[in-house]
Amino acid sequence: MPARLKWLWLTLAVVLADRATKAWFETQTPEGYRRELLRHFVYLVHSRNPGIAFGIFSGAPSPGLRIALIAGSLVVIGALAWFLVADRGSGGLSAAGLALLLGGATGNLTDRILHGAVTDFLEVWLGAYRWPAFNVADSAITIGAALVLLDAFFGDRHPAPESARKQPE
Repeated sequence: MPARLKWLWLTLAVVLADRATKAWFETQTPEGYRRELLRHFVYLVHSRNPGIAFGIFSGAPSPGLRIALIAGSLVVIGALAWFLVADRGSGGLSAAGLALLLGGATGNLTDRILHGAVTDFLEVWLGAYRWPAFNVADSAITIGAALVLLDAFFGDRHPAPESARKQPE
Protein backbone atom coordinates (compact mmCIF):
# COMPACT_ATOMS: atom_id res chain seq x y z
CA MET A 1 0.00 0.00 0.00
CA PRO A 2 1.54 3.38 -0.98
CA ALA A 3 2.73 5.54 1.93
CA ARG A 4 0.89 8.51 0.48
CA LEU A 5 -2.45 6.90 1.28
CA LYS A 6 -2.01 8.33 4.78
CA TRP A 7 -2.89 11.69 3.23
CA LEU A 8 -6.41 10.42 2.57
CA TRP A 9 -7.10 11.19 6.25
CA LEU A 10 -6.67 14.87 5.39
CA THR A 11 -9.03 14.40 2.44
CA LEU A 12 -11.61 12.78 4.71
CA ALA A 13 -11.23 15.55 7.32
CA VAL A 14 -11.87 18.21 4.66
CA VAL A 15 -14.96 16.41 3.33
CA LEU A 16 -16.39 15.95 6.84
CA ALA A 17 -15.65 19.54 7.92
CA ASP A 18 -17.10 20.89 4.68
CA ARG A 19 -20.25 18.78 4.90
CA ALA A 20 -20.75 19.53 8.62
CA THR A 21 -20.40 23.31 8.21
CA LYS A 22 -22.67 23.40 5.17
CA ALA A 23 -25.30 21.20 6.83
CA TRP A 24 -25.27 23.35 9.96
CA PHE A 25 -25.49 26.57 7.95
CA GLU A 26 -28.27 25.21 5.70
CA THR A 27 -30.41 24.22 8.71
CA GLN A 28 -29.74 27.33 10.81
CA THR A 29 -30.12 30.13 8.24
CA PRO A 30 -32.47 30.89 5.36
CA GLU A 31 -31.05 31.32 1.88
CA GLY A 32 -30.14 34.98 1.47
CA TYR A 33 -29.08 35.32 5.14
CA ARG A 34 -26.36 37.92 5.75
CA ARG A 35 -24.54 38.86 8.96
CA GLU A 36 -21.42 40.93 9.49
CA LEU A 37 -18.76 39.11 11.57
CA LEU A 38 -15.86 41.55 11.34
CA ARG A 39 -16.91 45.10 10.50
CA HIS A 40 -16.51 45.84 6.79
CA PHE A 41 -14.42 42.68 6.32
CA VAL A 42 -15.94 39.20 6.94
CA TYR A 43 -19.61 38.30 6.50
CA LEU A 44 -21.67 35.16 6.93
CA VAL A 45 -23.94 34.75 3.93
CA HIS A 46 -26.14 31.90 2.82
CA SER A 47 -25.94 31.52 -0.94
CA ARG A 48 -26.02 28.74 -3.50
CA ASN A 49 -23.87 28.60 -6.59
CA PRO A 50 -25.17 26.32 -9.36
CA GLY A 51 -22.15 27.24 -11.51
CA ILE A 52 -18.43 26.85 -10.98
CA ALA A 53 -15.82 29.01 -9.24
CA PHE A 54 -16.63 32.71 -8.91
CA GLY A 55 -20.21 32.07 -10.05
CA ILE A 56 -19.25 31.28 -13.66
CA PHE A 57 -22.25 29.62 -15.39
CA SER A 58 -24.49 30.35 -12.38
CA GLY A 59 -26.88 32.34 -14.56
CA ALA A 60 -27.54 29.35 -16.80
CA PRO A 61 -28.61 26.50 -14.50
CA SER A 62 -29.85 23.59 -16.55
CA PRO A 63 -29.97 19.83 -16.06
CA GLY A 64 -27.36 19.42 -18.80
CA LEU A 65 -24.96 21.84 -17.11
CA ARG A 66 -25.46 20.09 -13.76
CA ILE A 67 -24.66 16.70 -15.32
CA ALA A 68 -21.60 18.16 -17.09
CA LEU A 69 -20.32 19.71 -13.84
CA ILE A 70 -20.83 16.44 -11.95
CA ALA A 71 -19.09 14.44 -14.69
CA GLY A 72 -16.24 16.94 -14.85
CA SER A 73 -15.87 16.82 -11.07
CA LEU A 74 -15.68 13.03 -11.15
CA VAL A 75 -12.89 13.18 -13.76
CA VAL A 76 -10.97 15.73 -11.69
CA ILE A 77 -11.43 13.68 -8.50
CA GLY A 78 -10.19 10.56 -10.30
CA ALA A 79 -7.12 12.38 -11.60
CA LEU A 80 -6.34 13.90 -8.18
CA ALA A 81 -6.67 10.50 -6.49
CA TRP A 82 -4.34 8.95 -9.06
CA PHE A 83 -1.75 11.72 -8.65
CA LEU A 84 -1.93 11.37 -4.86
CA VAL A 85 -1.47 7.61 -4.85
CA ALA A 86 1.00 7.43 -7.78
CA ASP A 87 3.75 9.30 -5.87
CA ARG A 88 5.83 10.50 -8.81
CA GLY A 89 8.70 11.85 -6.68
CA SER A 90 6.93 14.97 -5.43
CA GLY A 91 7.31 16.03 -1.82
CA GLY A 92 5.10 16.18 1.23
CA LEU A 93 3.78 19.64 0.37
CA SER A 94 2.47 18.31 -2.90
CA ALA A 95 0.87 15.29 -1.22
CA ALA A 96 -0.84 17.52 1.35
CA GLY A 97 -1.95 19.85 -1.45
CA LEU A 98 -3.38 17.00 -3.51
CA ALA A 99 -5.22 15.67 -0.44
CA LEU A 100 -6.73 19.12 0.17
CA LEU A 101 -7.69 19.49 -3.51
CA LEU A 102 -9.28 16.04 -3.44
CA GLY A 103 -11.23 16.81 -0.27
CA GLY A 104 -12.44 20.16 -1.58
CA ALA A 105 -13.51 18.77 -4.94
CA THR A 106 -15.33 15.89 -3.22
CA GLY A 107 -17.08 18.24 -0.80
CA ASN A 108 -18.38 20.48 -3.57
CA LEU A 109 -19.35 17.47 -5.71
CA THR A 110 -21.43 16.17 -2.82
CA ASP A 111 -23.35 19.48 -2.77
CA ARG A 112 -23.93 19.35 -6.51
CA ILE A 113 -25.34 15.85 -6.27
CA LEU A 114 -27.48 16.53 -3.17
CA HIS A 115 -28.69 20.07 -3.93
CA GLY A 116 -27.86 20.88 -7.54
CA ALA A 117 -25.69 23.76 -6.34
CA VAL A 118 -22.83 24.43 -3.94
CA THR A 119 -23.65 26.13 -0.63
CA ASP A 120 -21.36 29.04 0.20
CA PHE A 121 -21.39 30.91 3.51
CA LEU A 122 -18.32 33.13 3.90
CA GLU A 123 -17.71 36.44 2.16
CA VAL A 124 -14.72 38.75 2.48
CA TRP A 125 -14.52 42.42 1.59
CA LEU A 126 -11.23 44.25 1.01
CA GLY A 127 -12.20 47.90 0.76
CA ALA A 128 -14.69 48.14 -2.09
CA TYR A 129 -13.74 44.71 -3.47
CA ARG A 130 -16.01 41.80 -2.55
CA TRP A 131 -14.49 38.33 -2.84
CA PRO A 132 -17.15 35.86 -4.03
CA ALA A 133 -18.76 33.77 -1.29
CA PHE A 134 -16.93 30.54 -0.48
CA ASN A 135 -16.93 27.53 1.88
CA VAL A 136 -14.56 25.06 3.58
CA ALA A 137 -14.13 23.04 0.35
CA ASP A 138 -13.20 26.17 -1.62
CA SER A 139 -10.66 27.11 1.06
CA ALA A 140 -9.13 23.62 0.91
CA ILE A 141 -8.92 23.84 -2.89
CA THR A 142 -7.16 27.21 -2.72
CA ILE A 143 -4.69 26.11 -0.04
CA GLY A 144 -4.12 22.78 -1.80
CA ALA A 145 -3.34 24.45 -5.12
CA ALA A 146 -0.91 26.82 -3.38
CA LEU A 147 0.88 23.88 -1.71
CA VAL A 148 1.21 21.97 -4.99
CA LEU A 149 2.63 25.08 -6.69
CA LEU A 150 5.05 25.77 -3.82
CA ASP A 151 6.29 22.20 -4.01
CA ALA A 152 6.61 22.38 -7.79
CA PHE A 153 8.68 25.56 -7.67
CA PHE A 154 10.59 25.26 -4.40
CA GLY A 155 10.34 21.64 -3.23
CA ASP A 156 13.28 19.30 -2.92
CA ARG A 157 13.69 17.06 -5.93
CA HIS A 158 14.97 13.58 -5.31
CA PRO A 159 17.06 12.14 -8.13
CA ALA A 160 15.63 9.10 -9.85
CA PRO A 161 17.04 5.76 -8.68
CA GLU A 162 20.07 4.52 -10.64
CA SER A 163 18.03 1.76 -12.28
CA ALA A 164 15.57 4.30 -13.65
CA ARG A 165 18.33 6.46 -15.14
CA LYS A 166 20.01 3.69 -17.12
CA GLN A 167 19.37 3.76 -20.81
CA PRO A 168 18.71 0.45 -22.57
CA GLU A 169 21.66 -0.68 -24.71
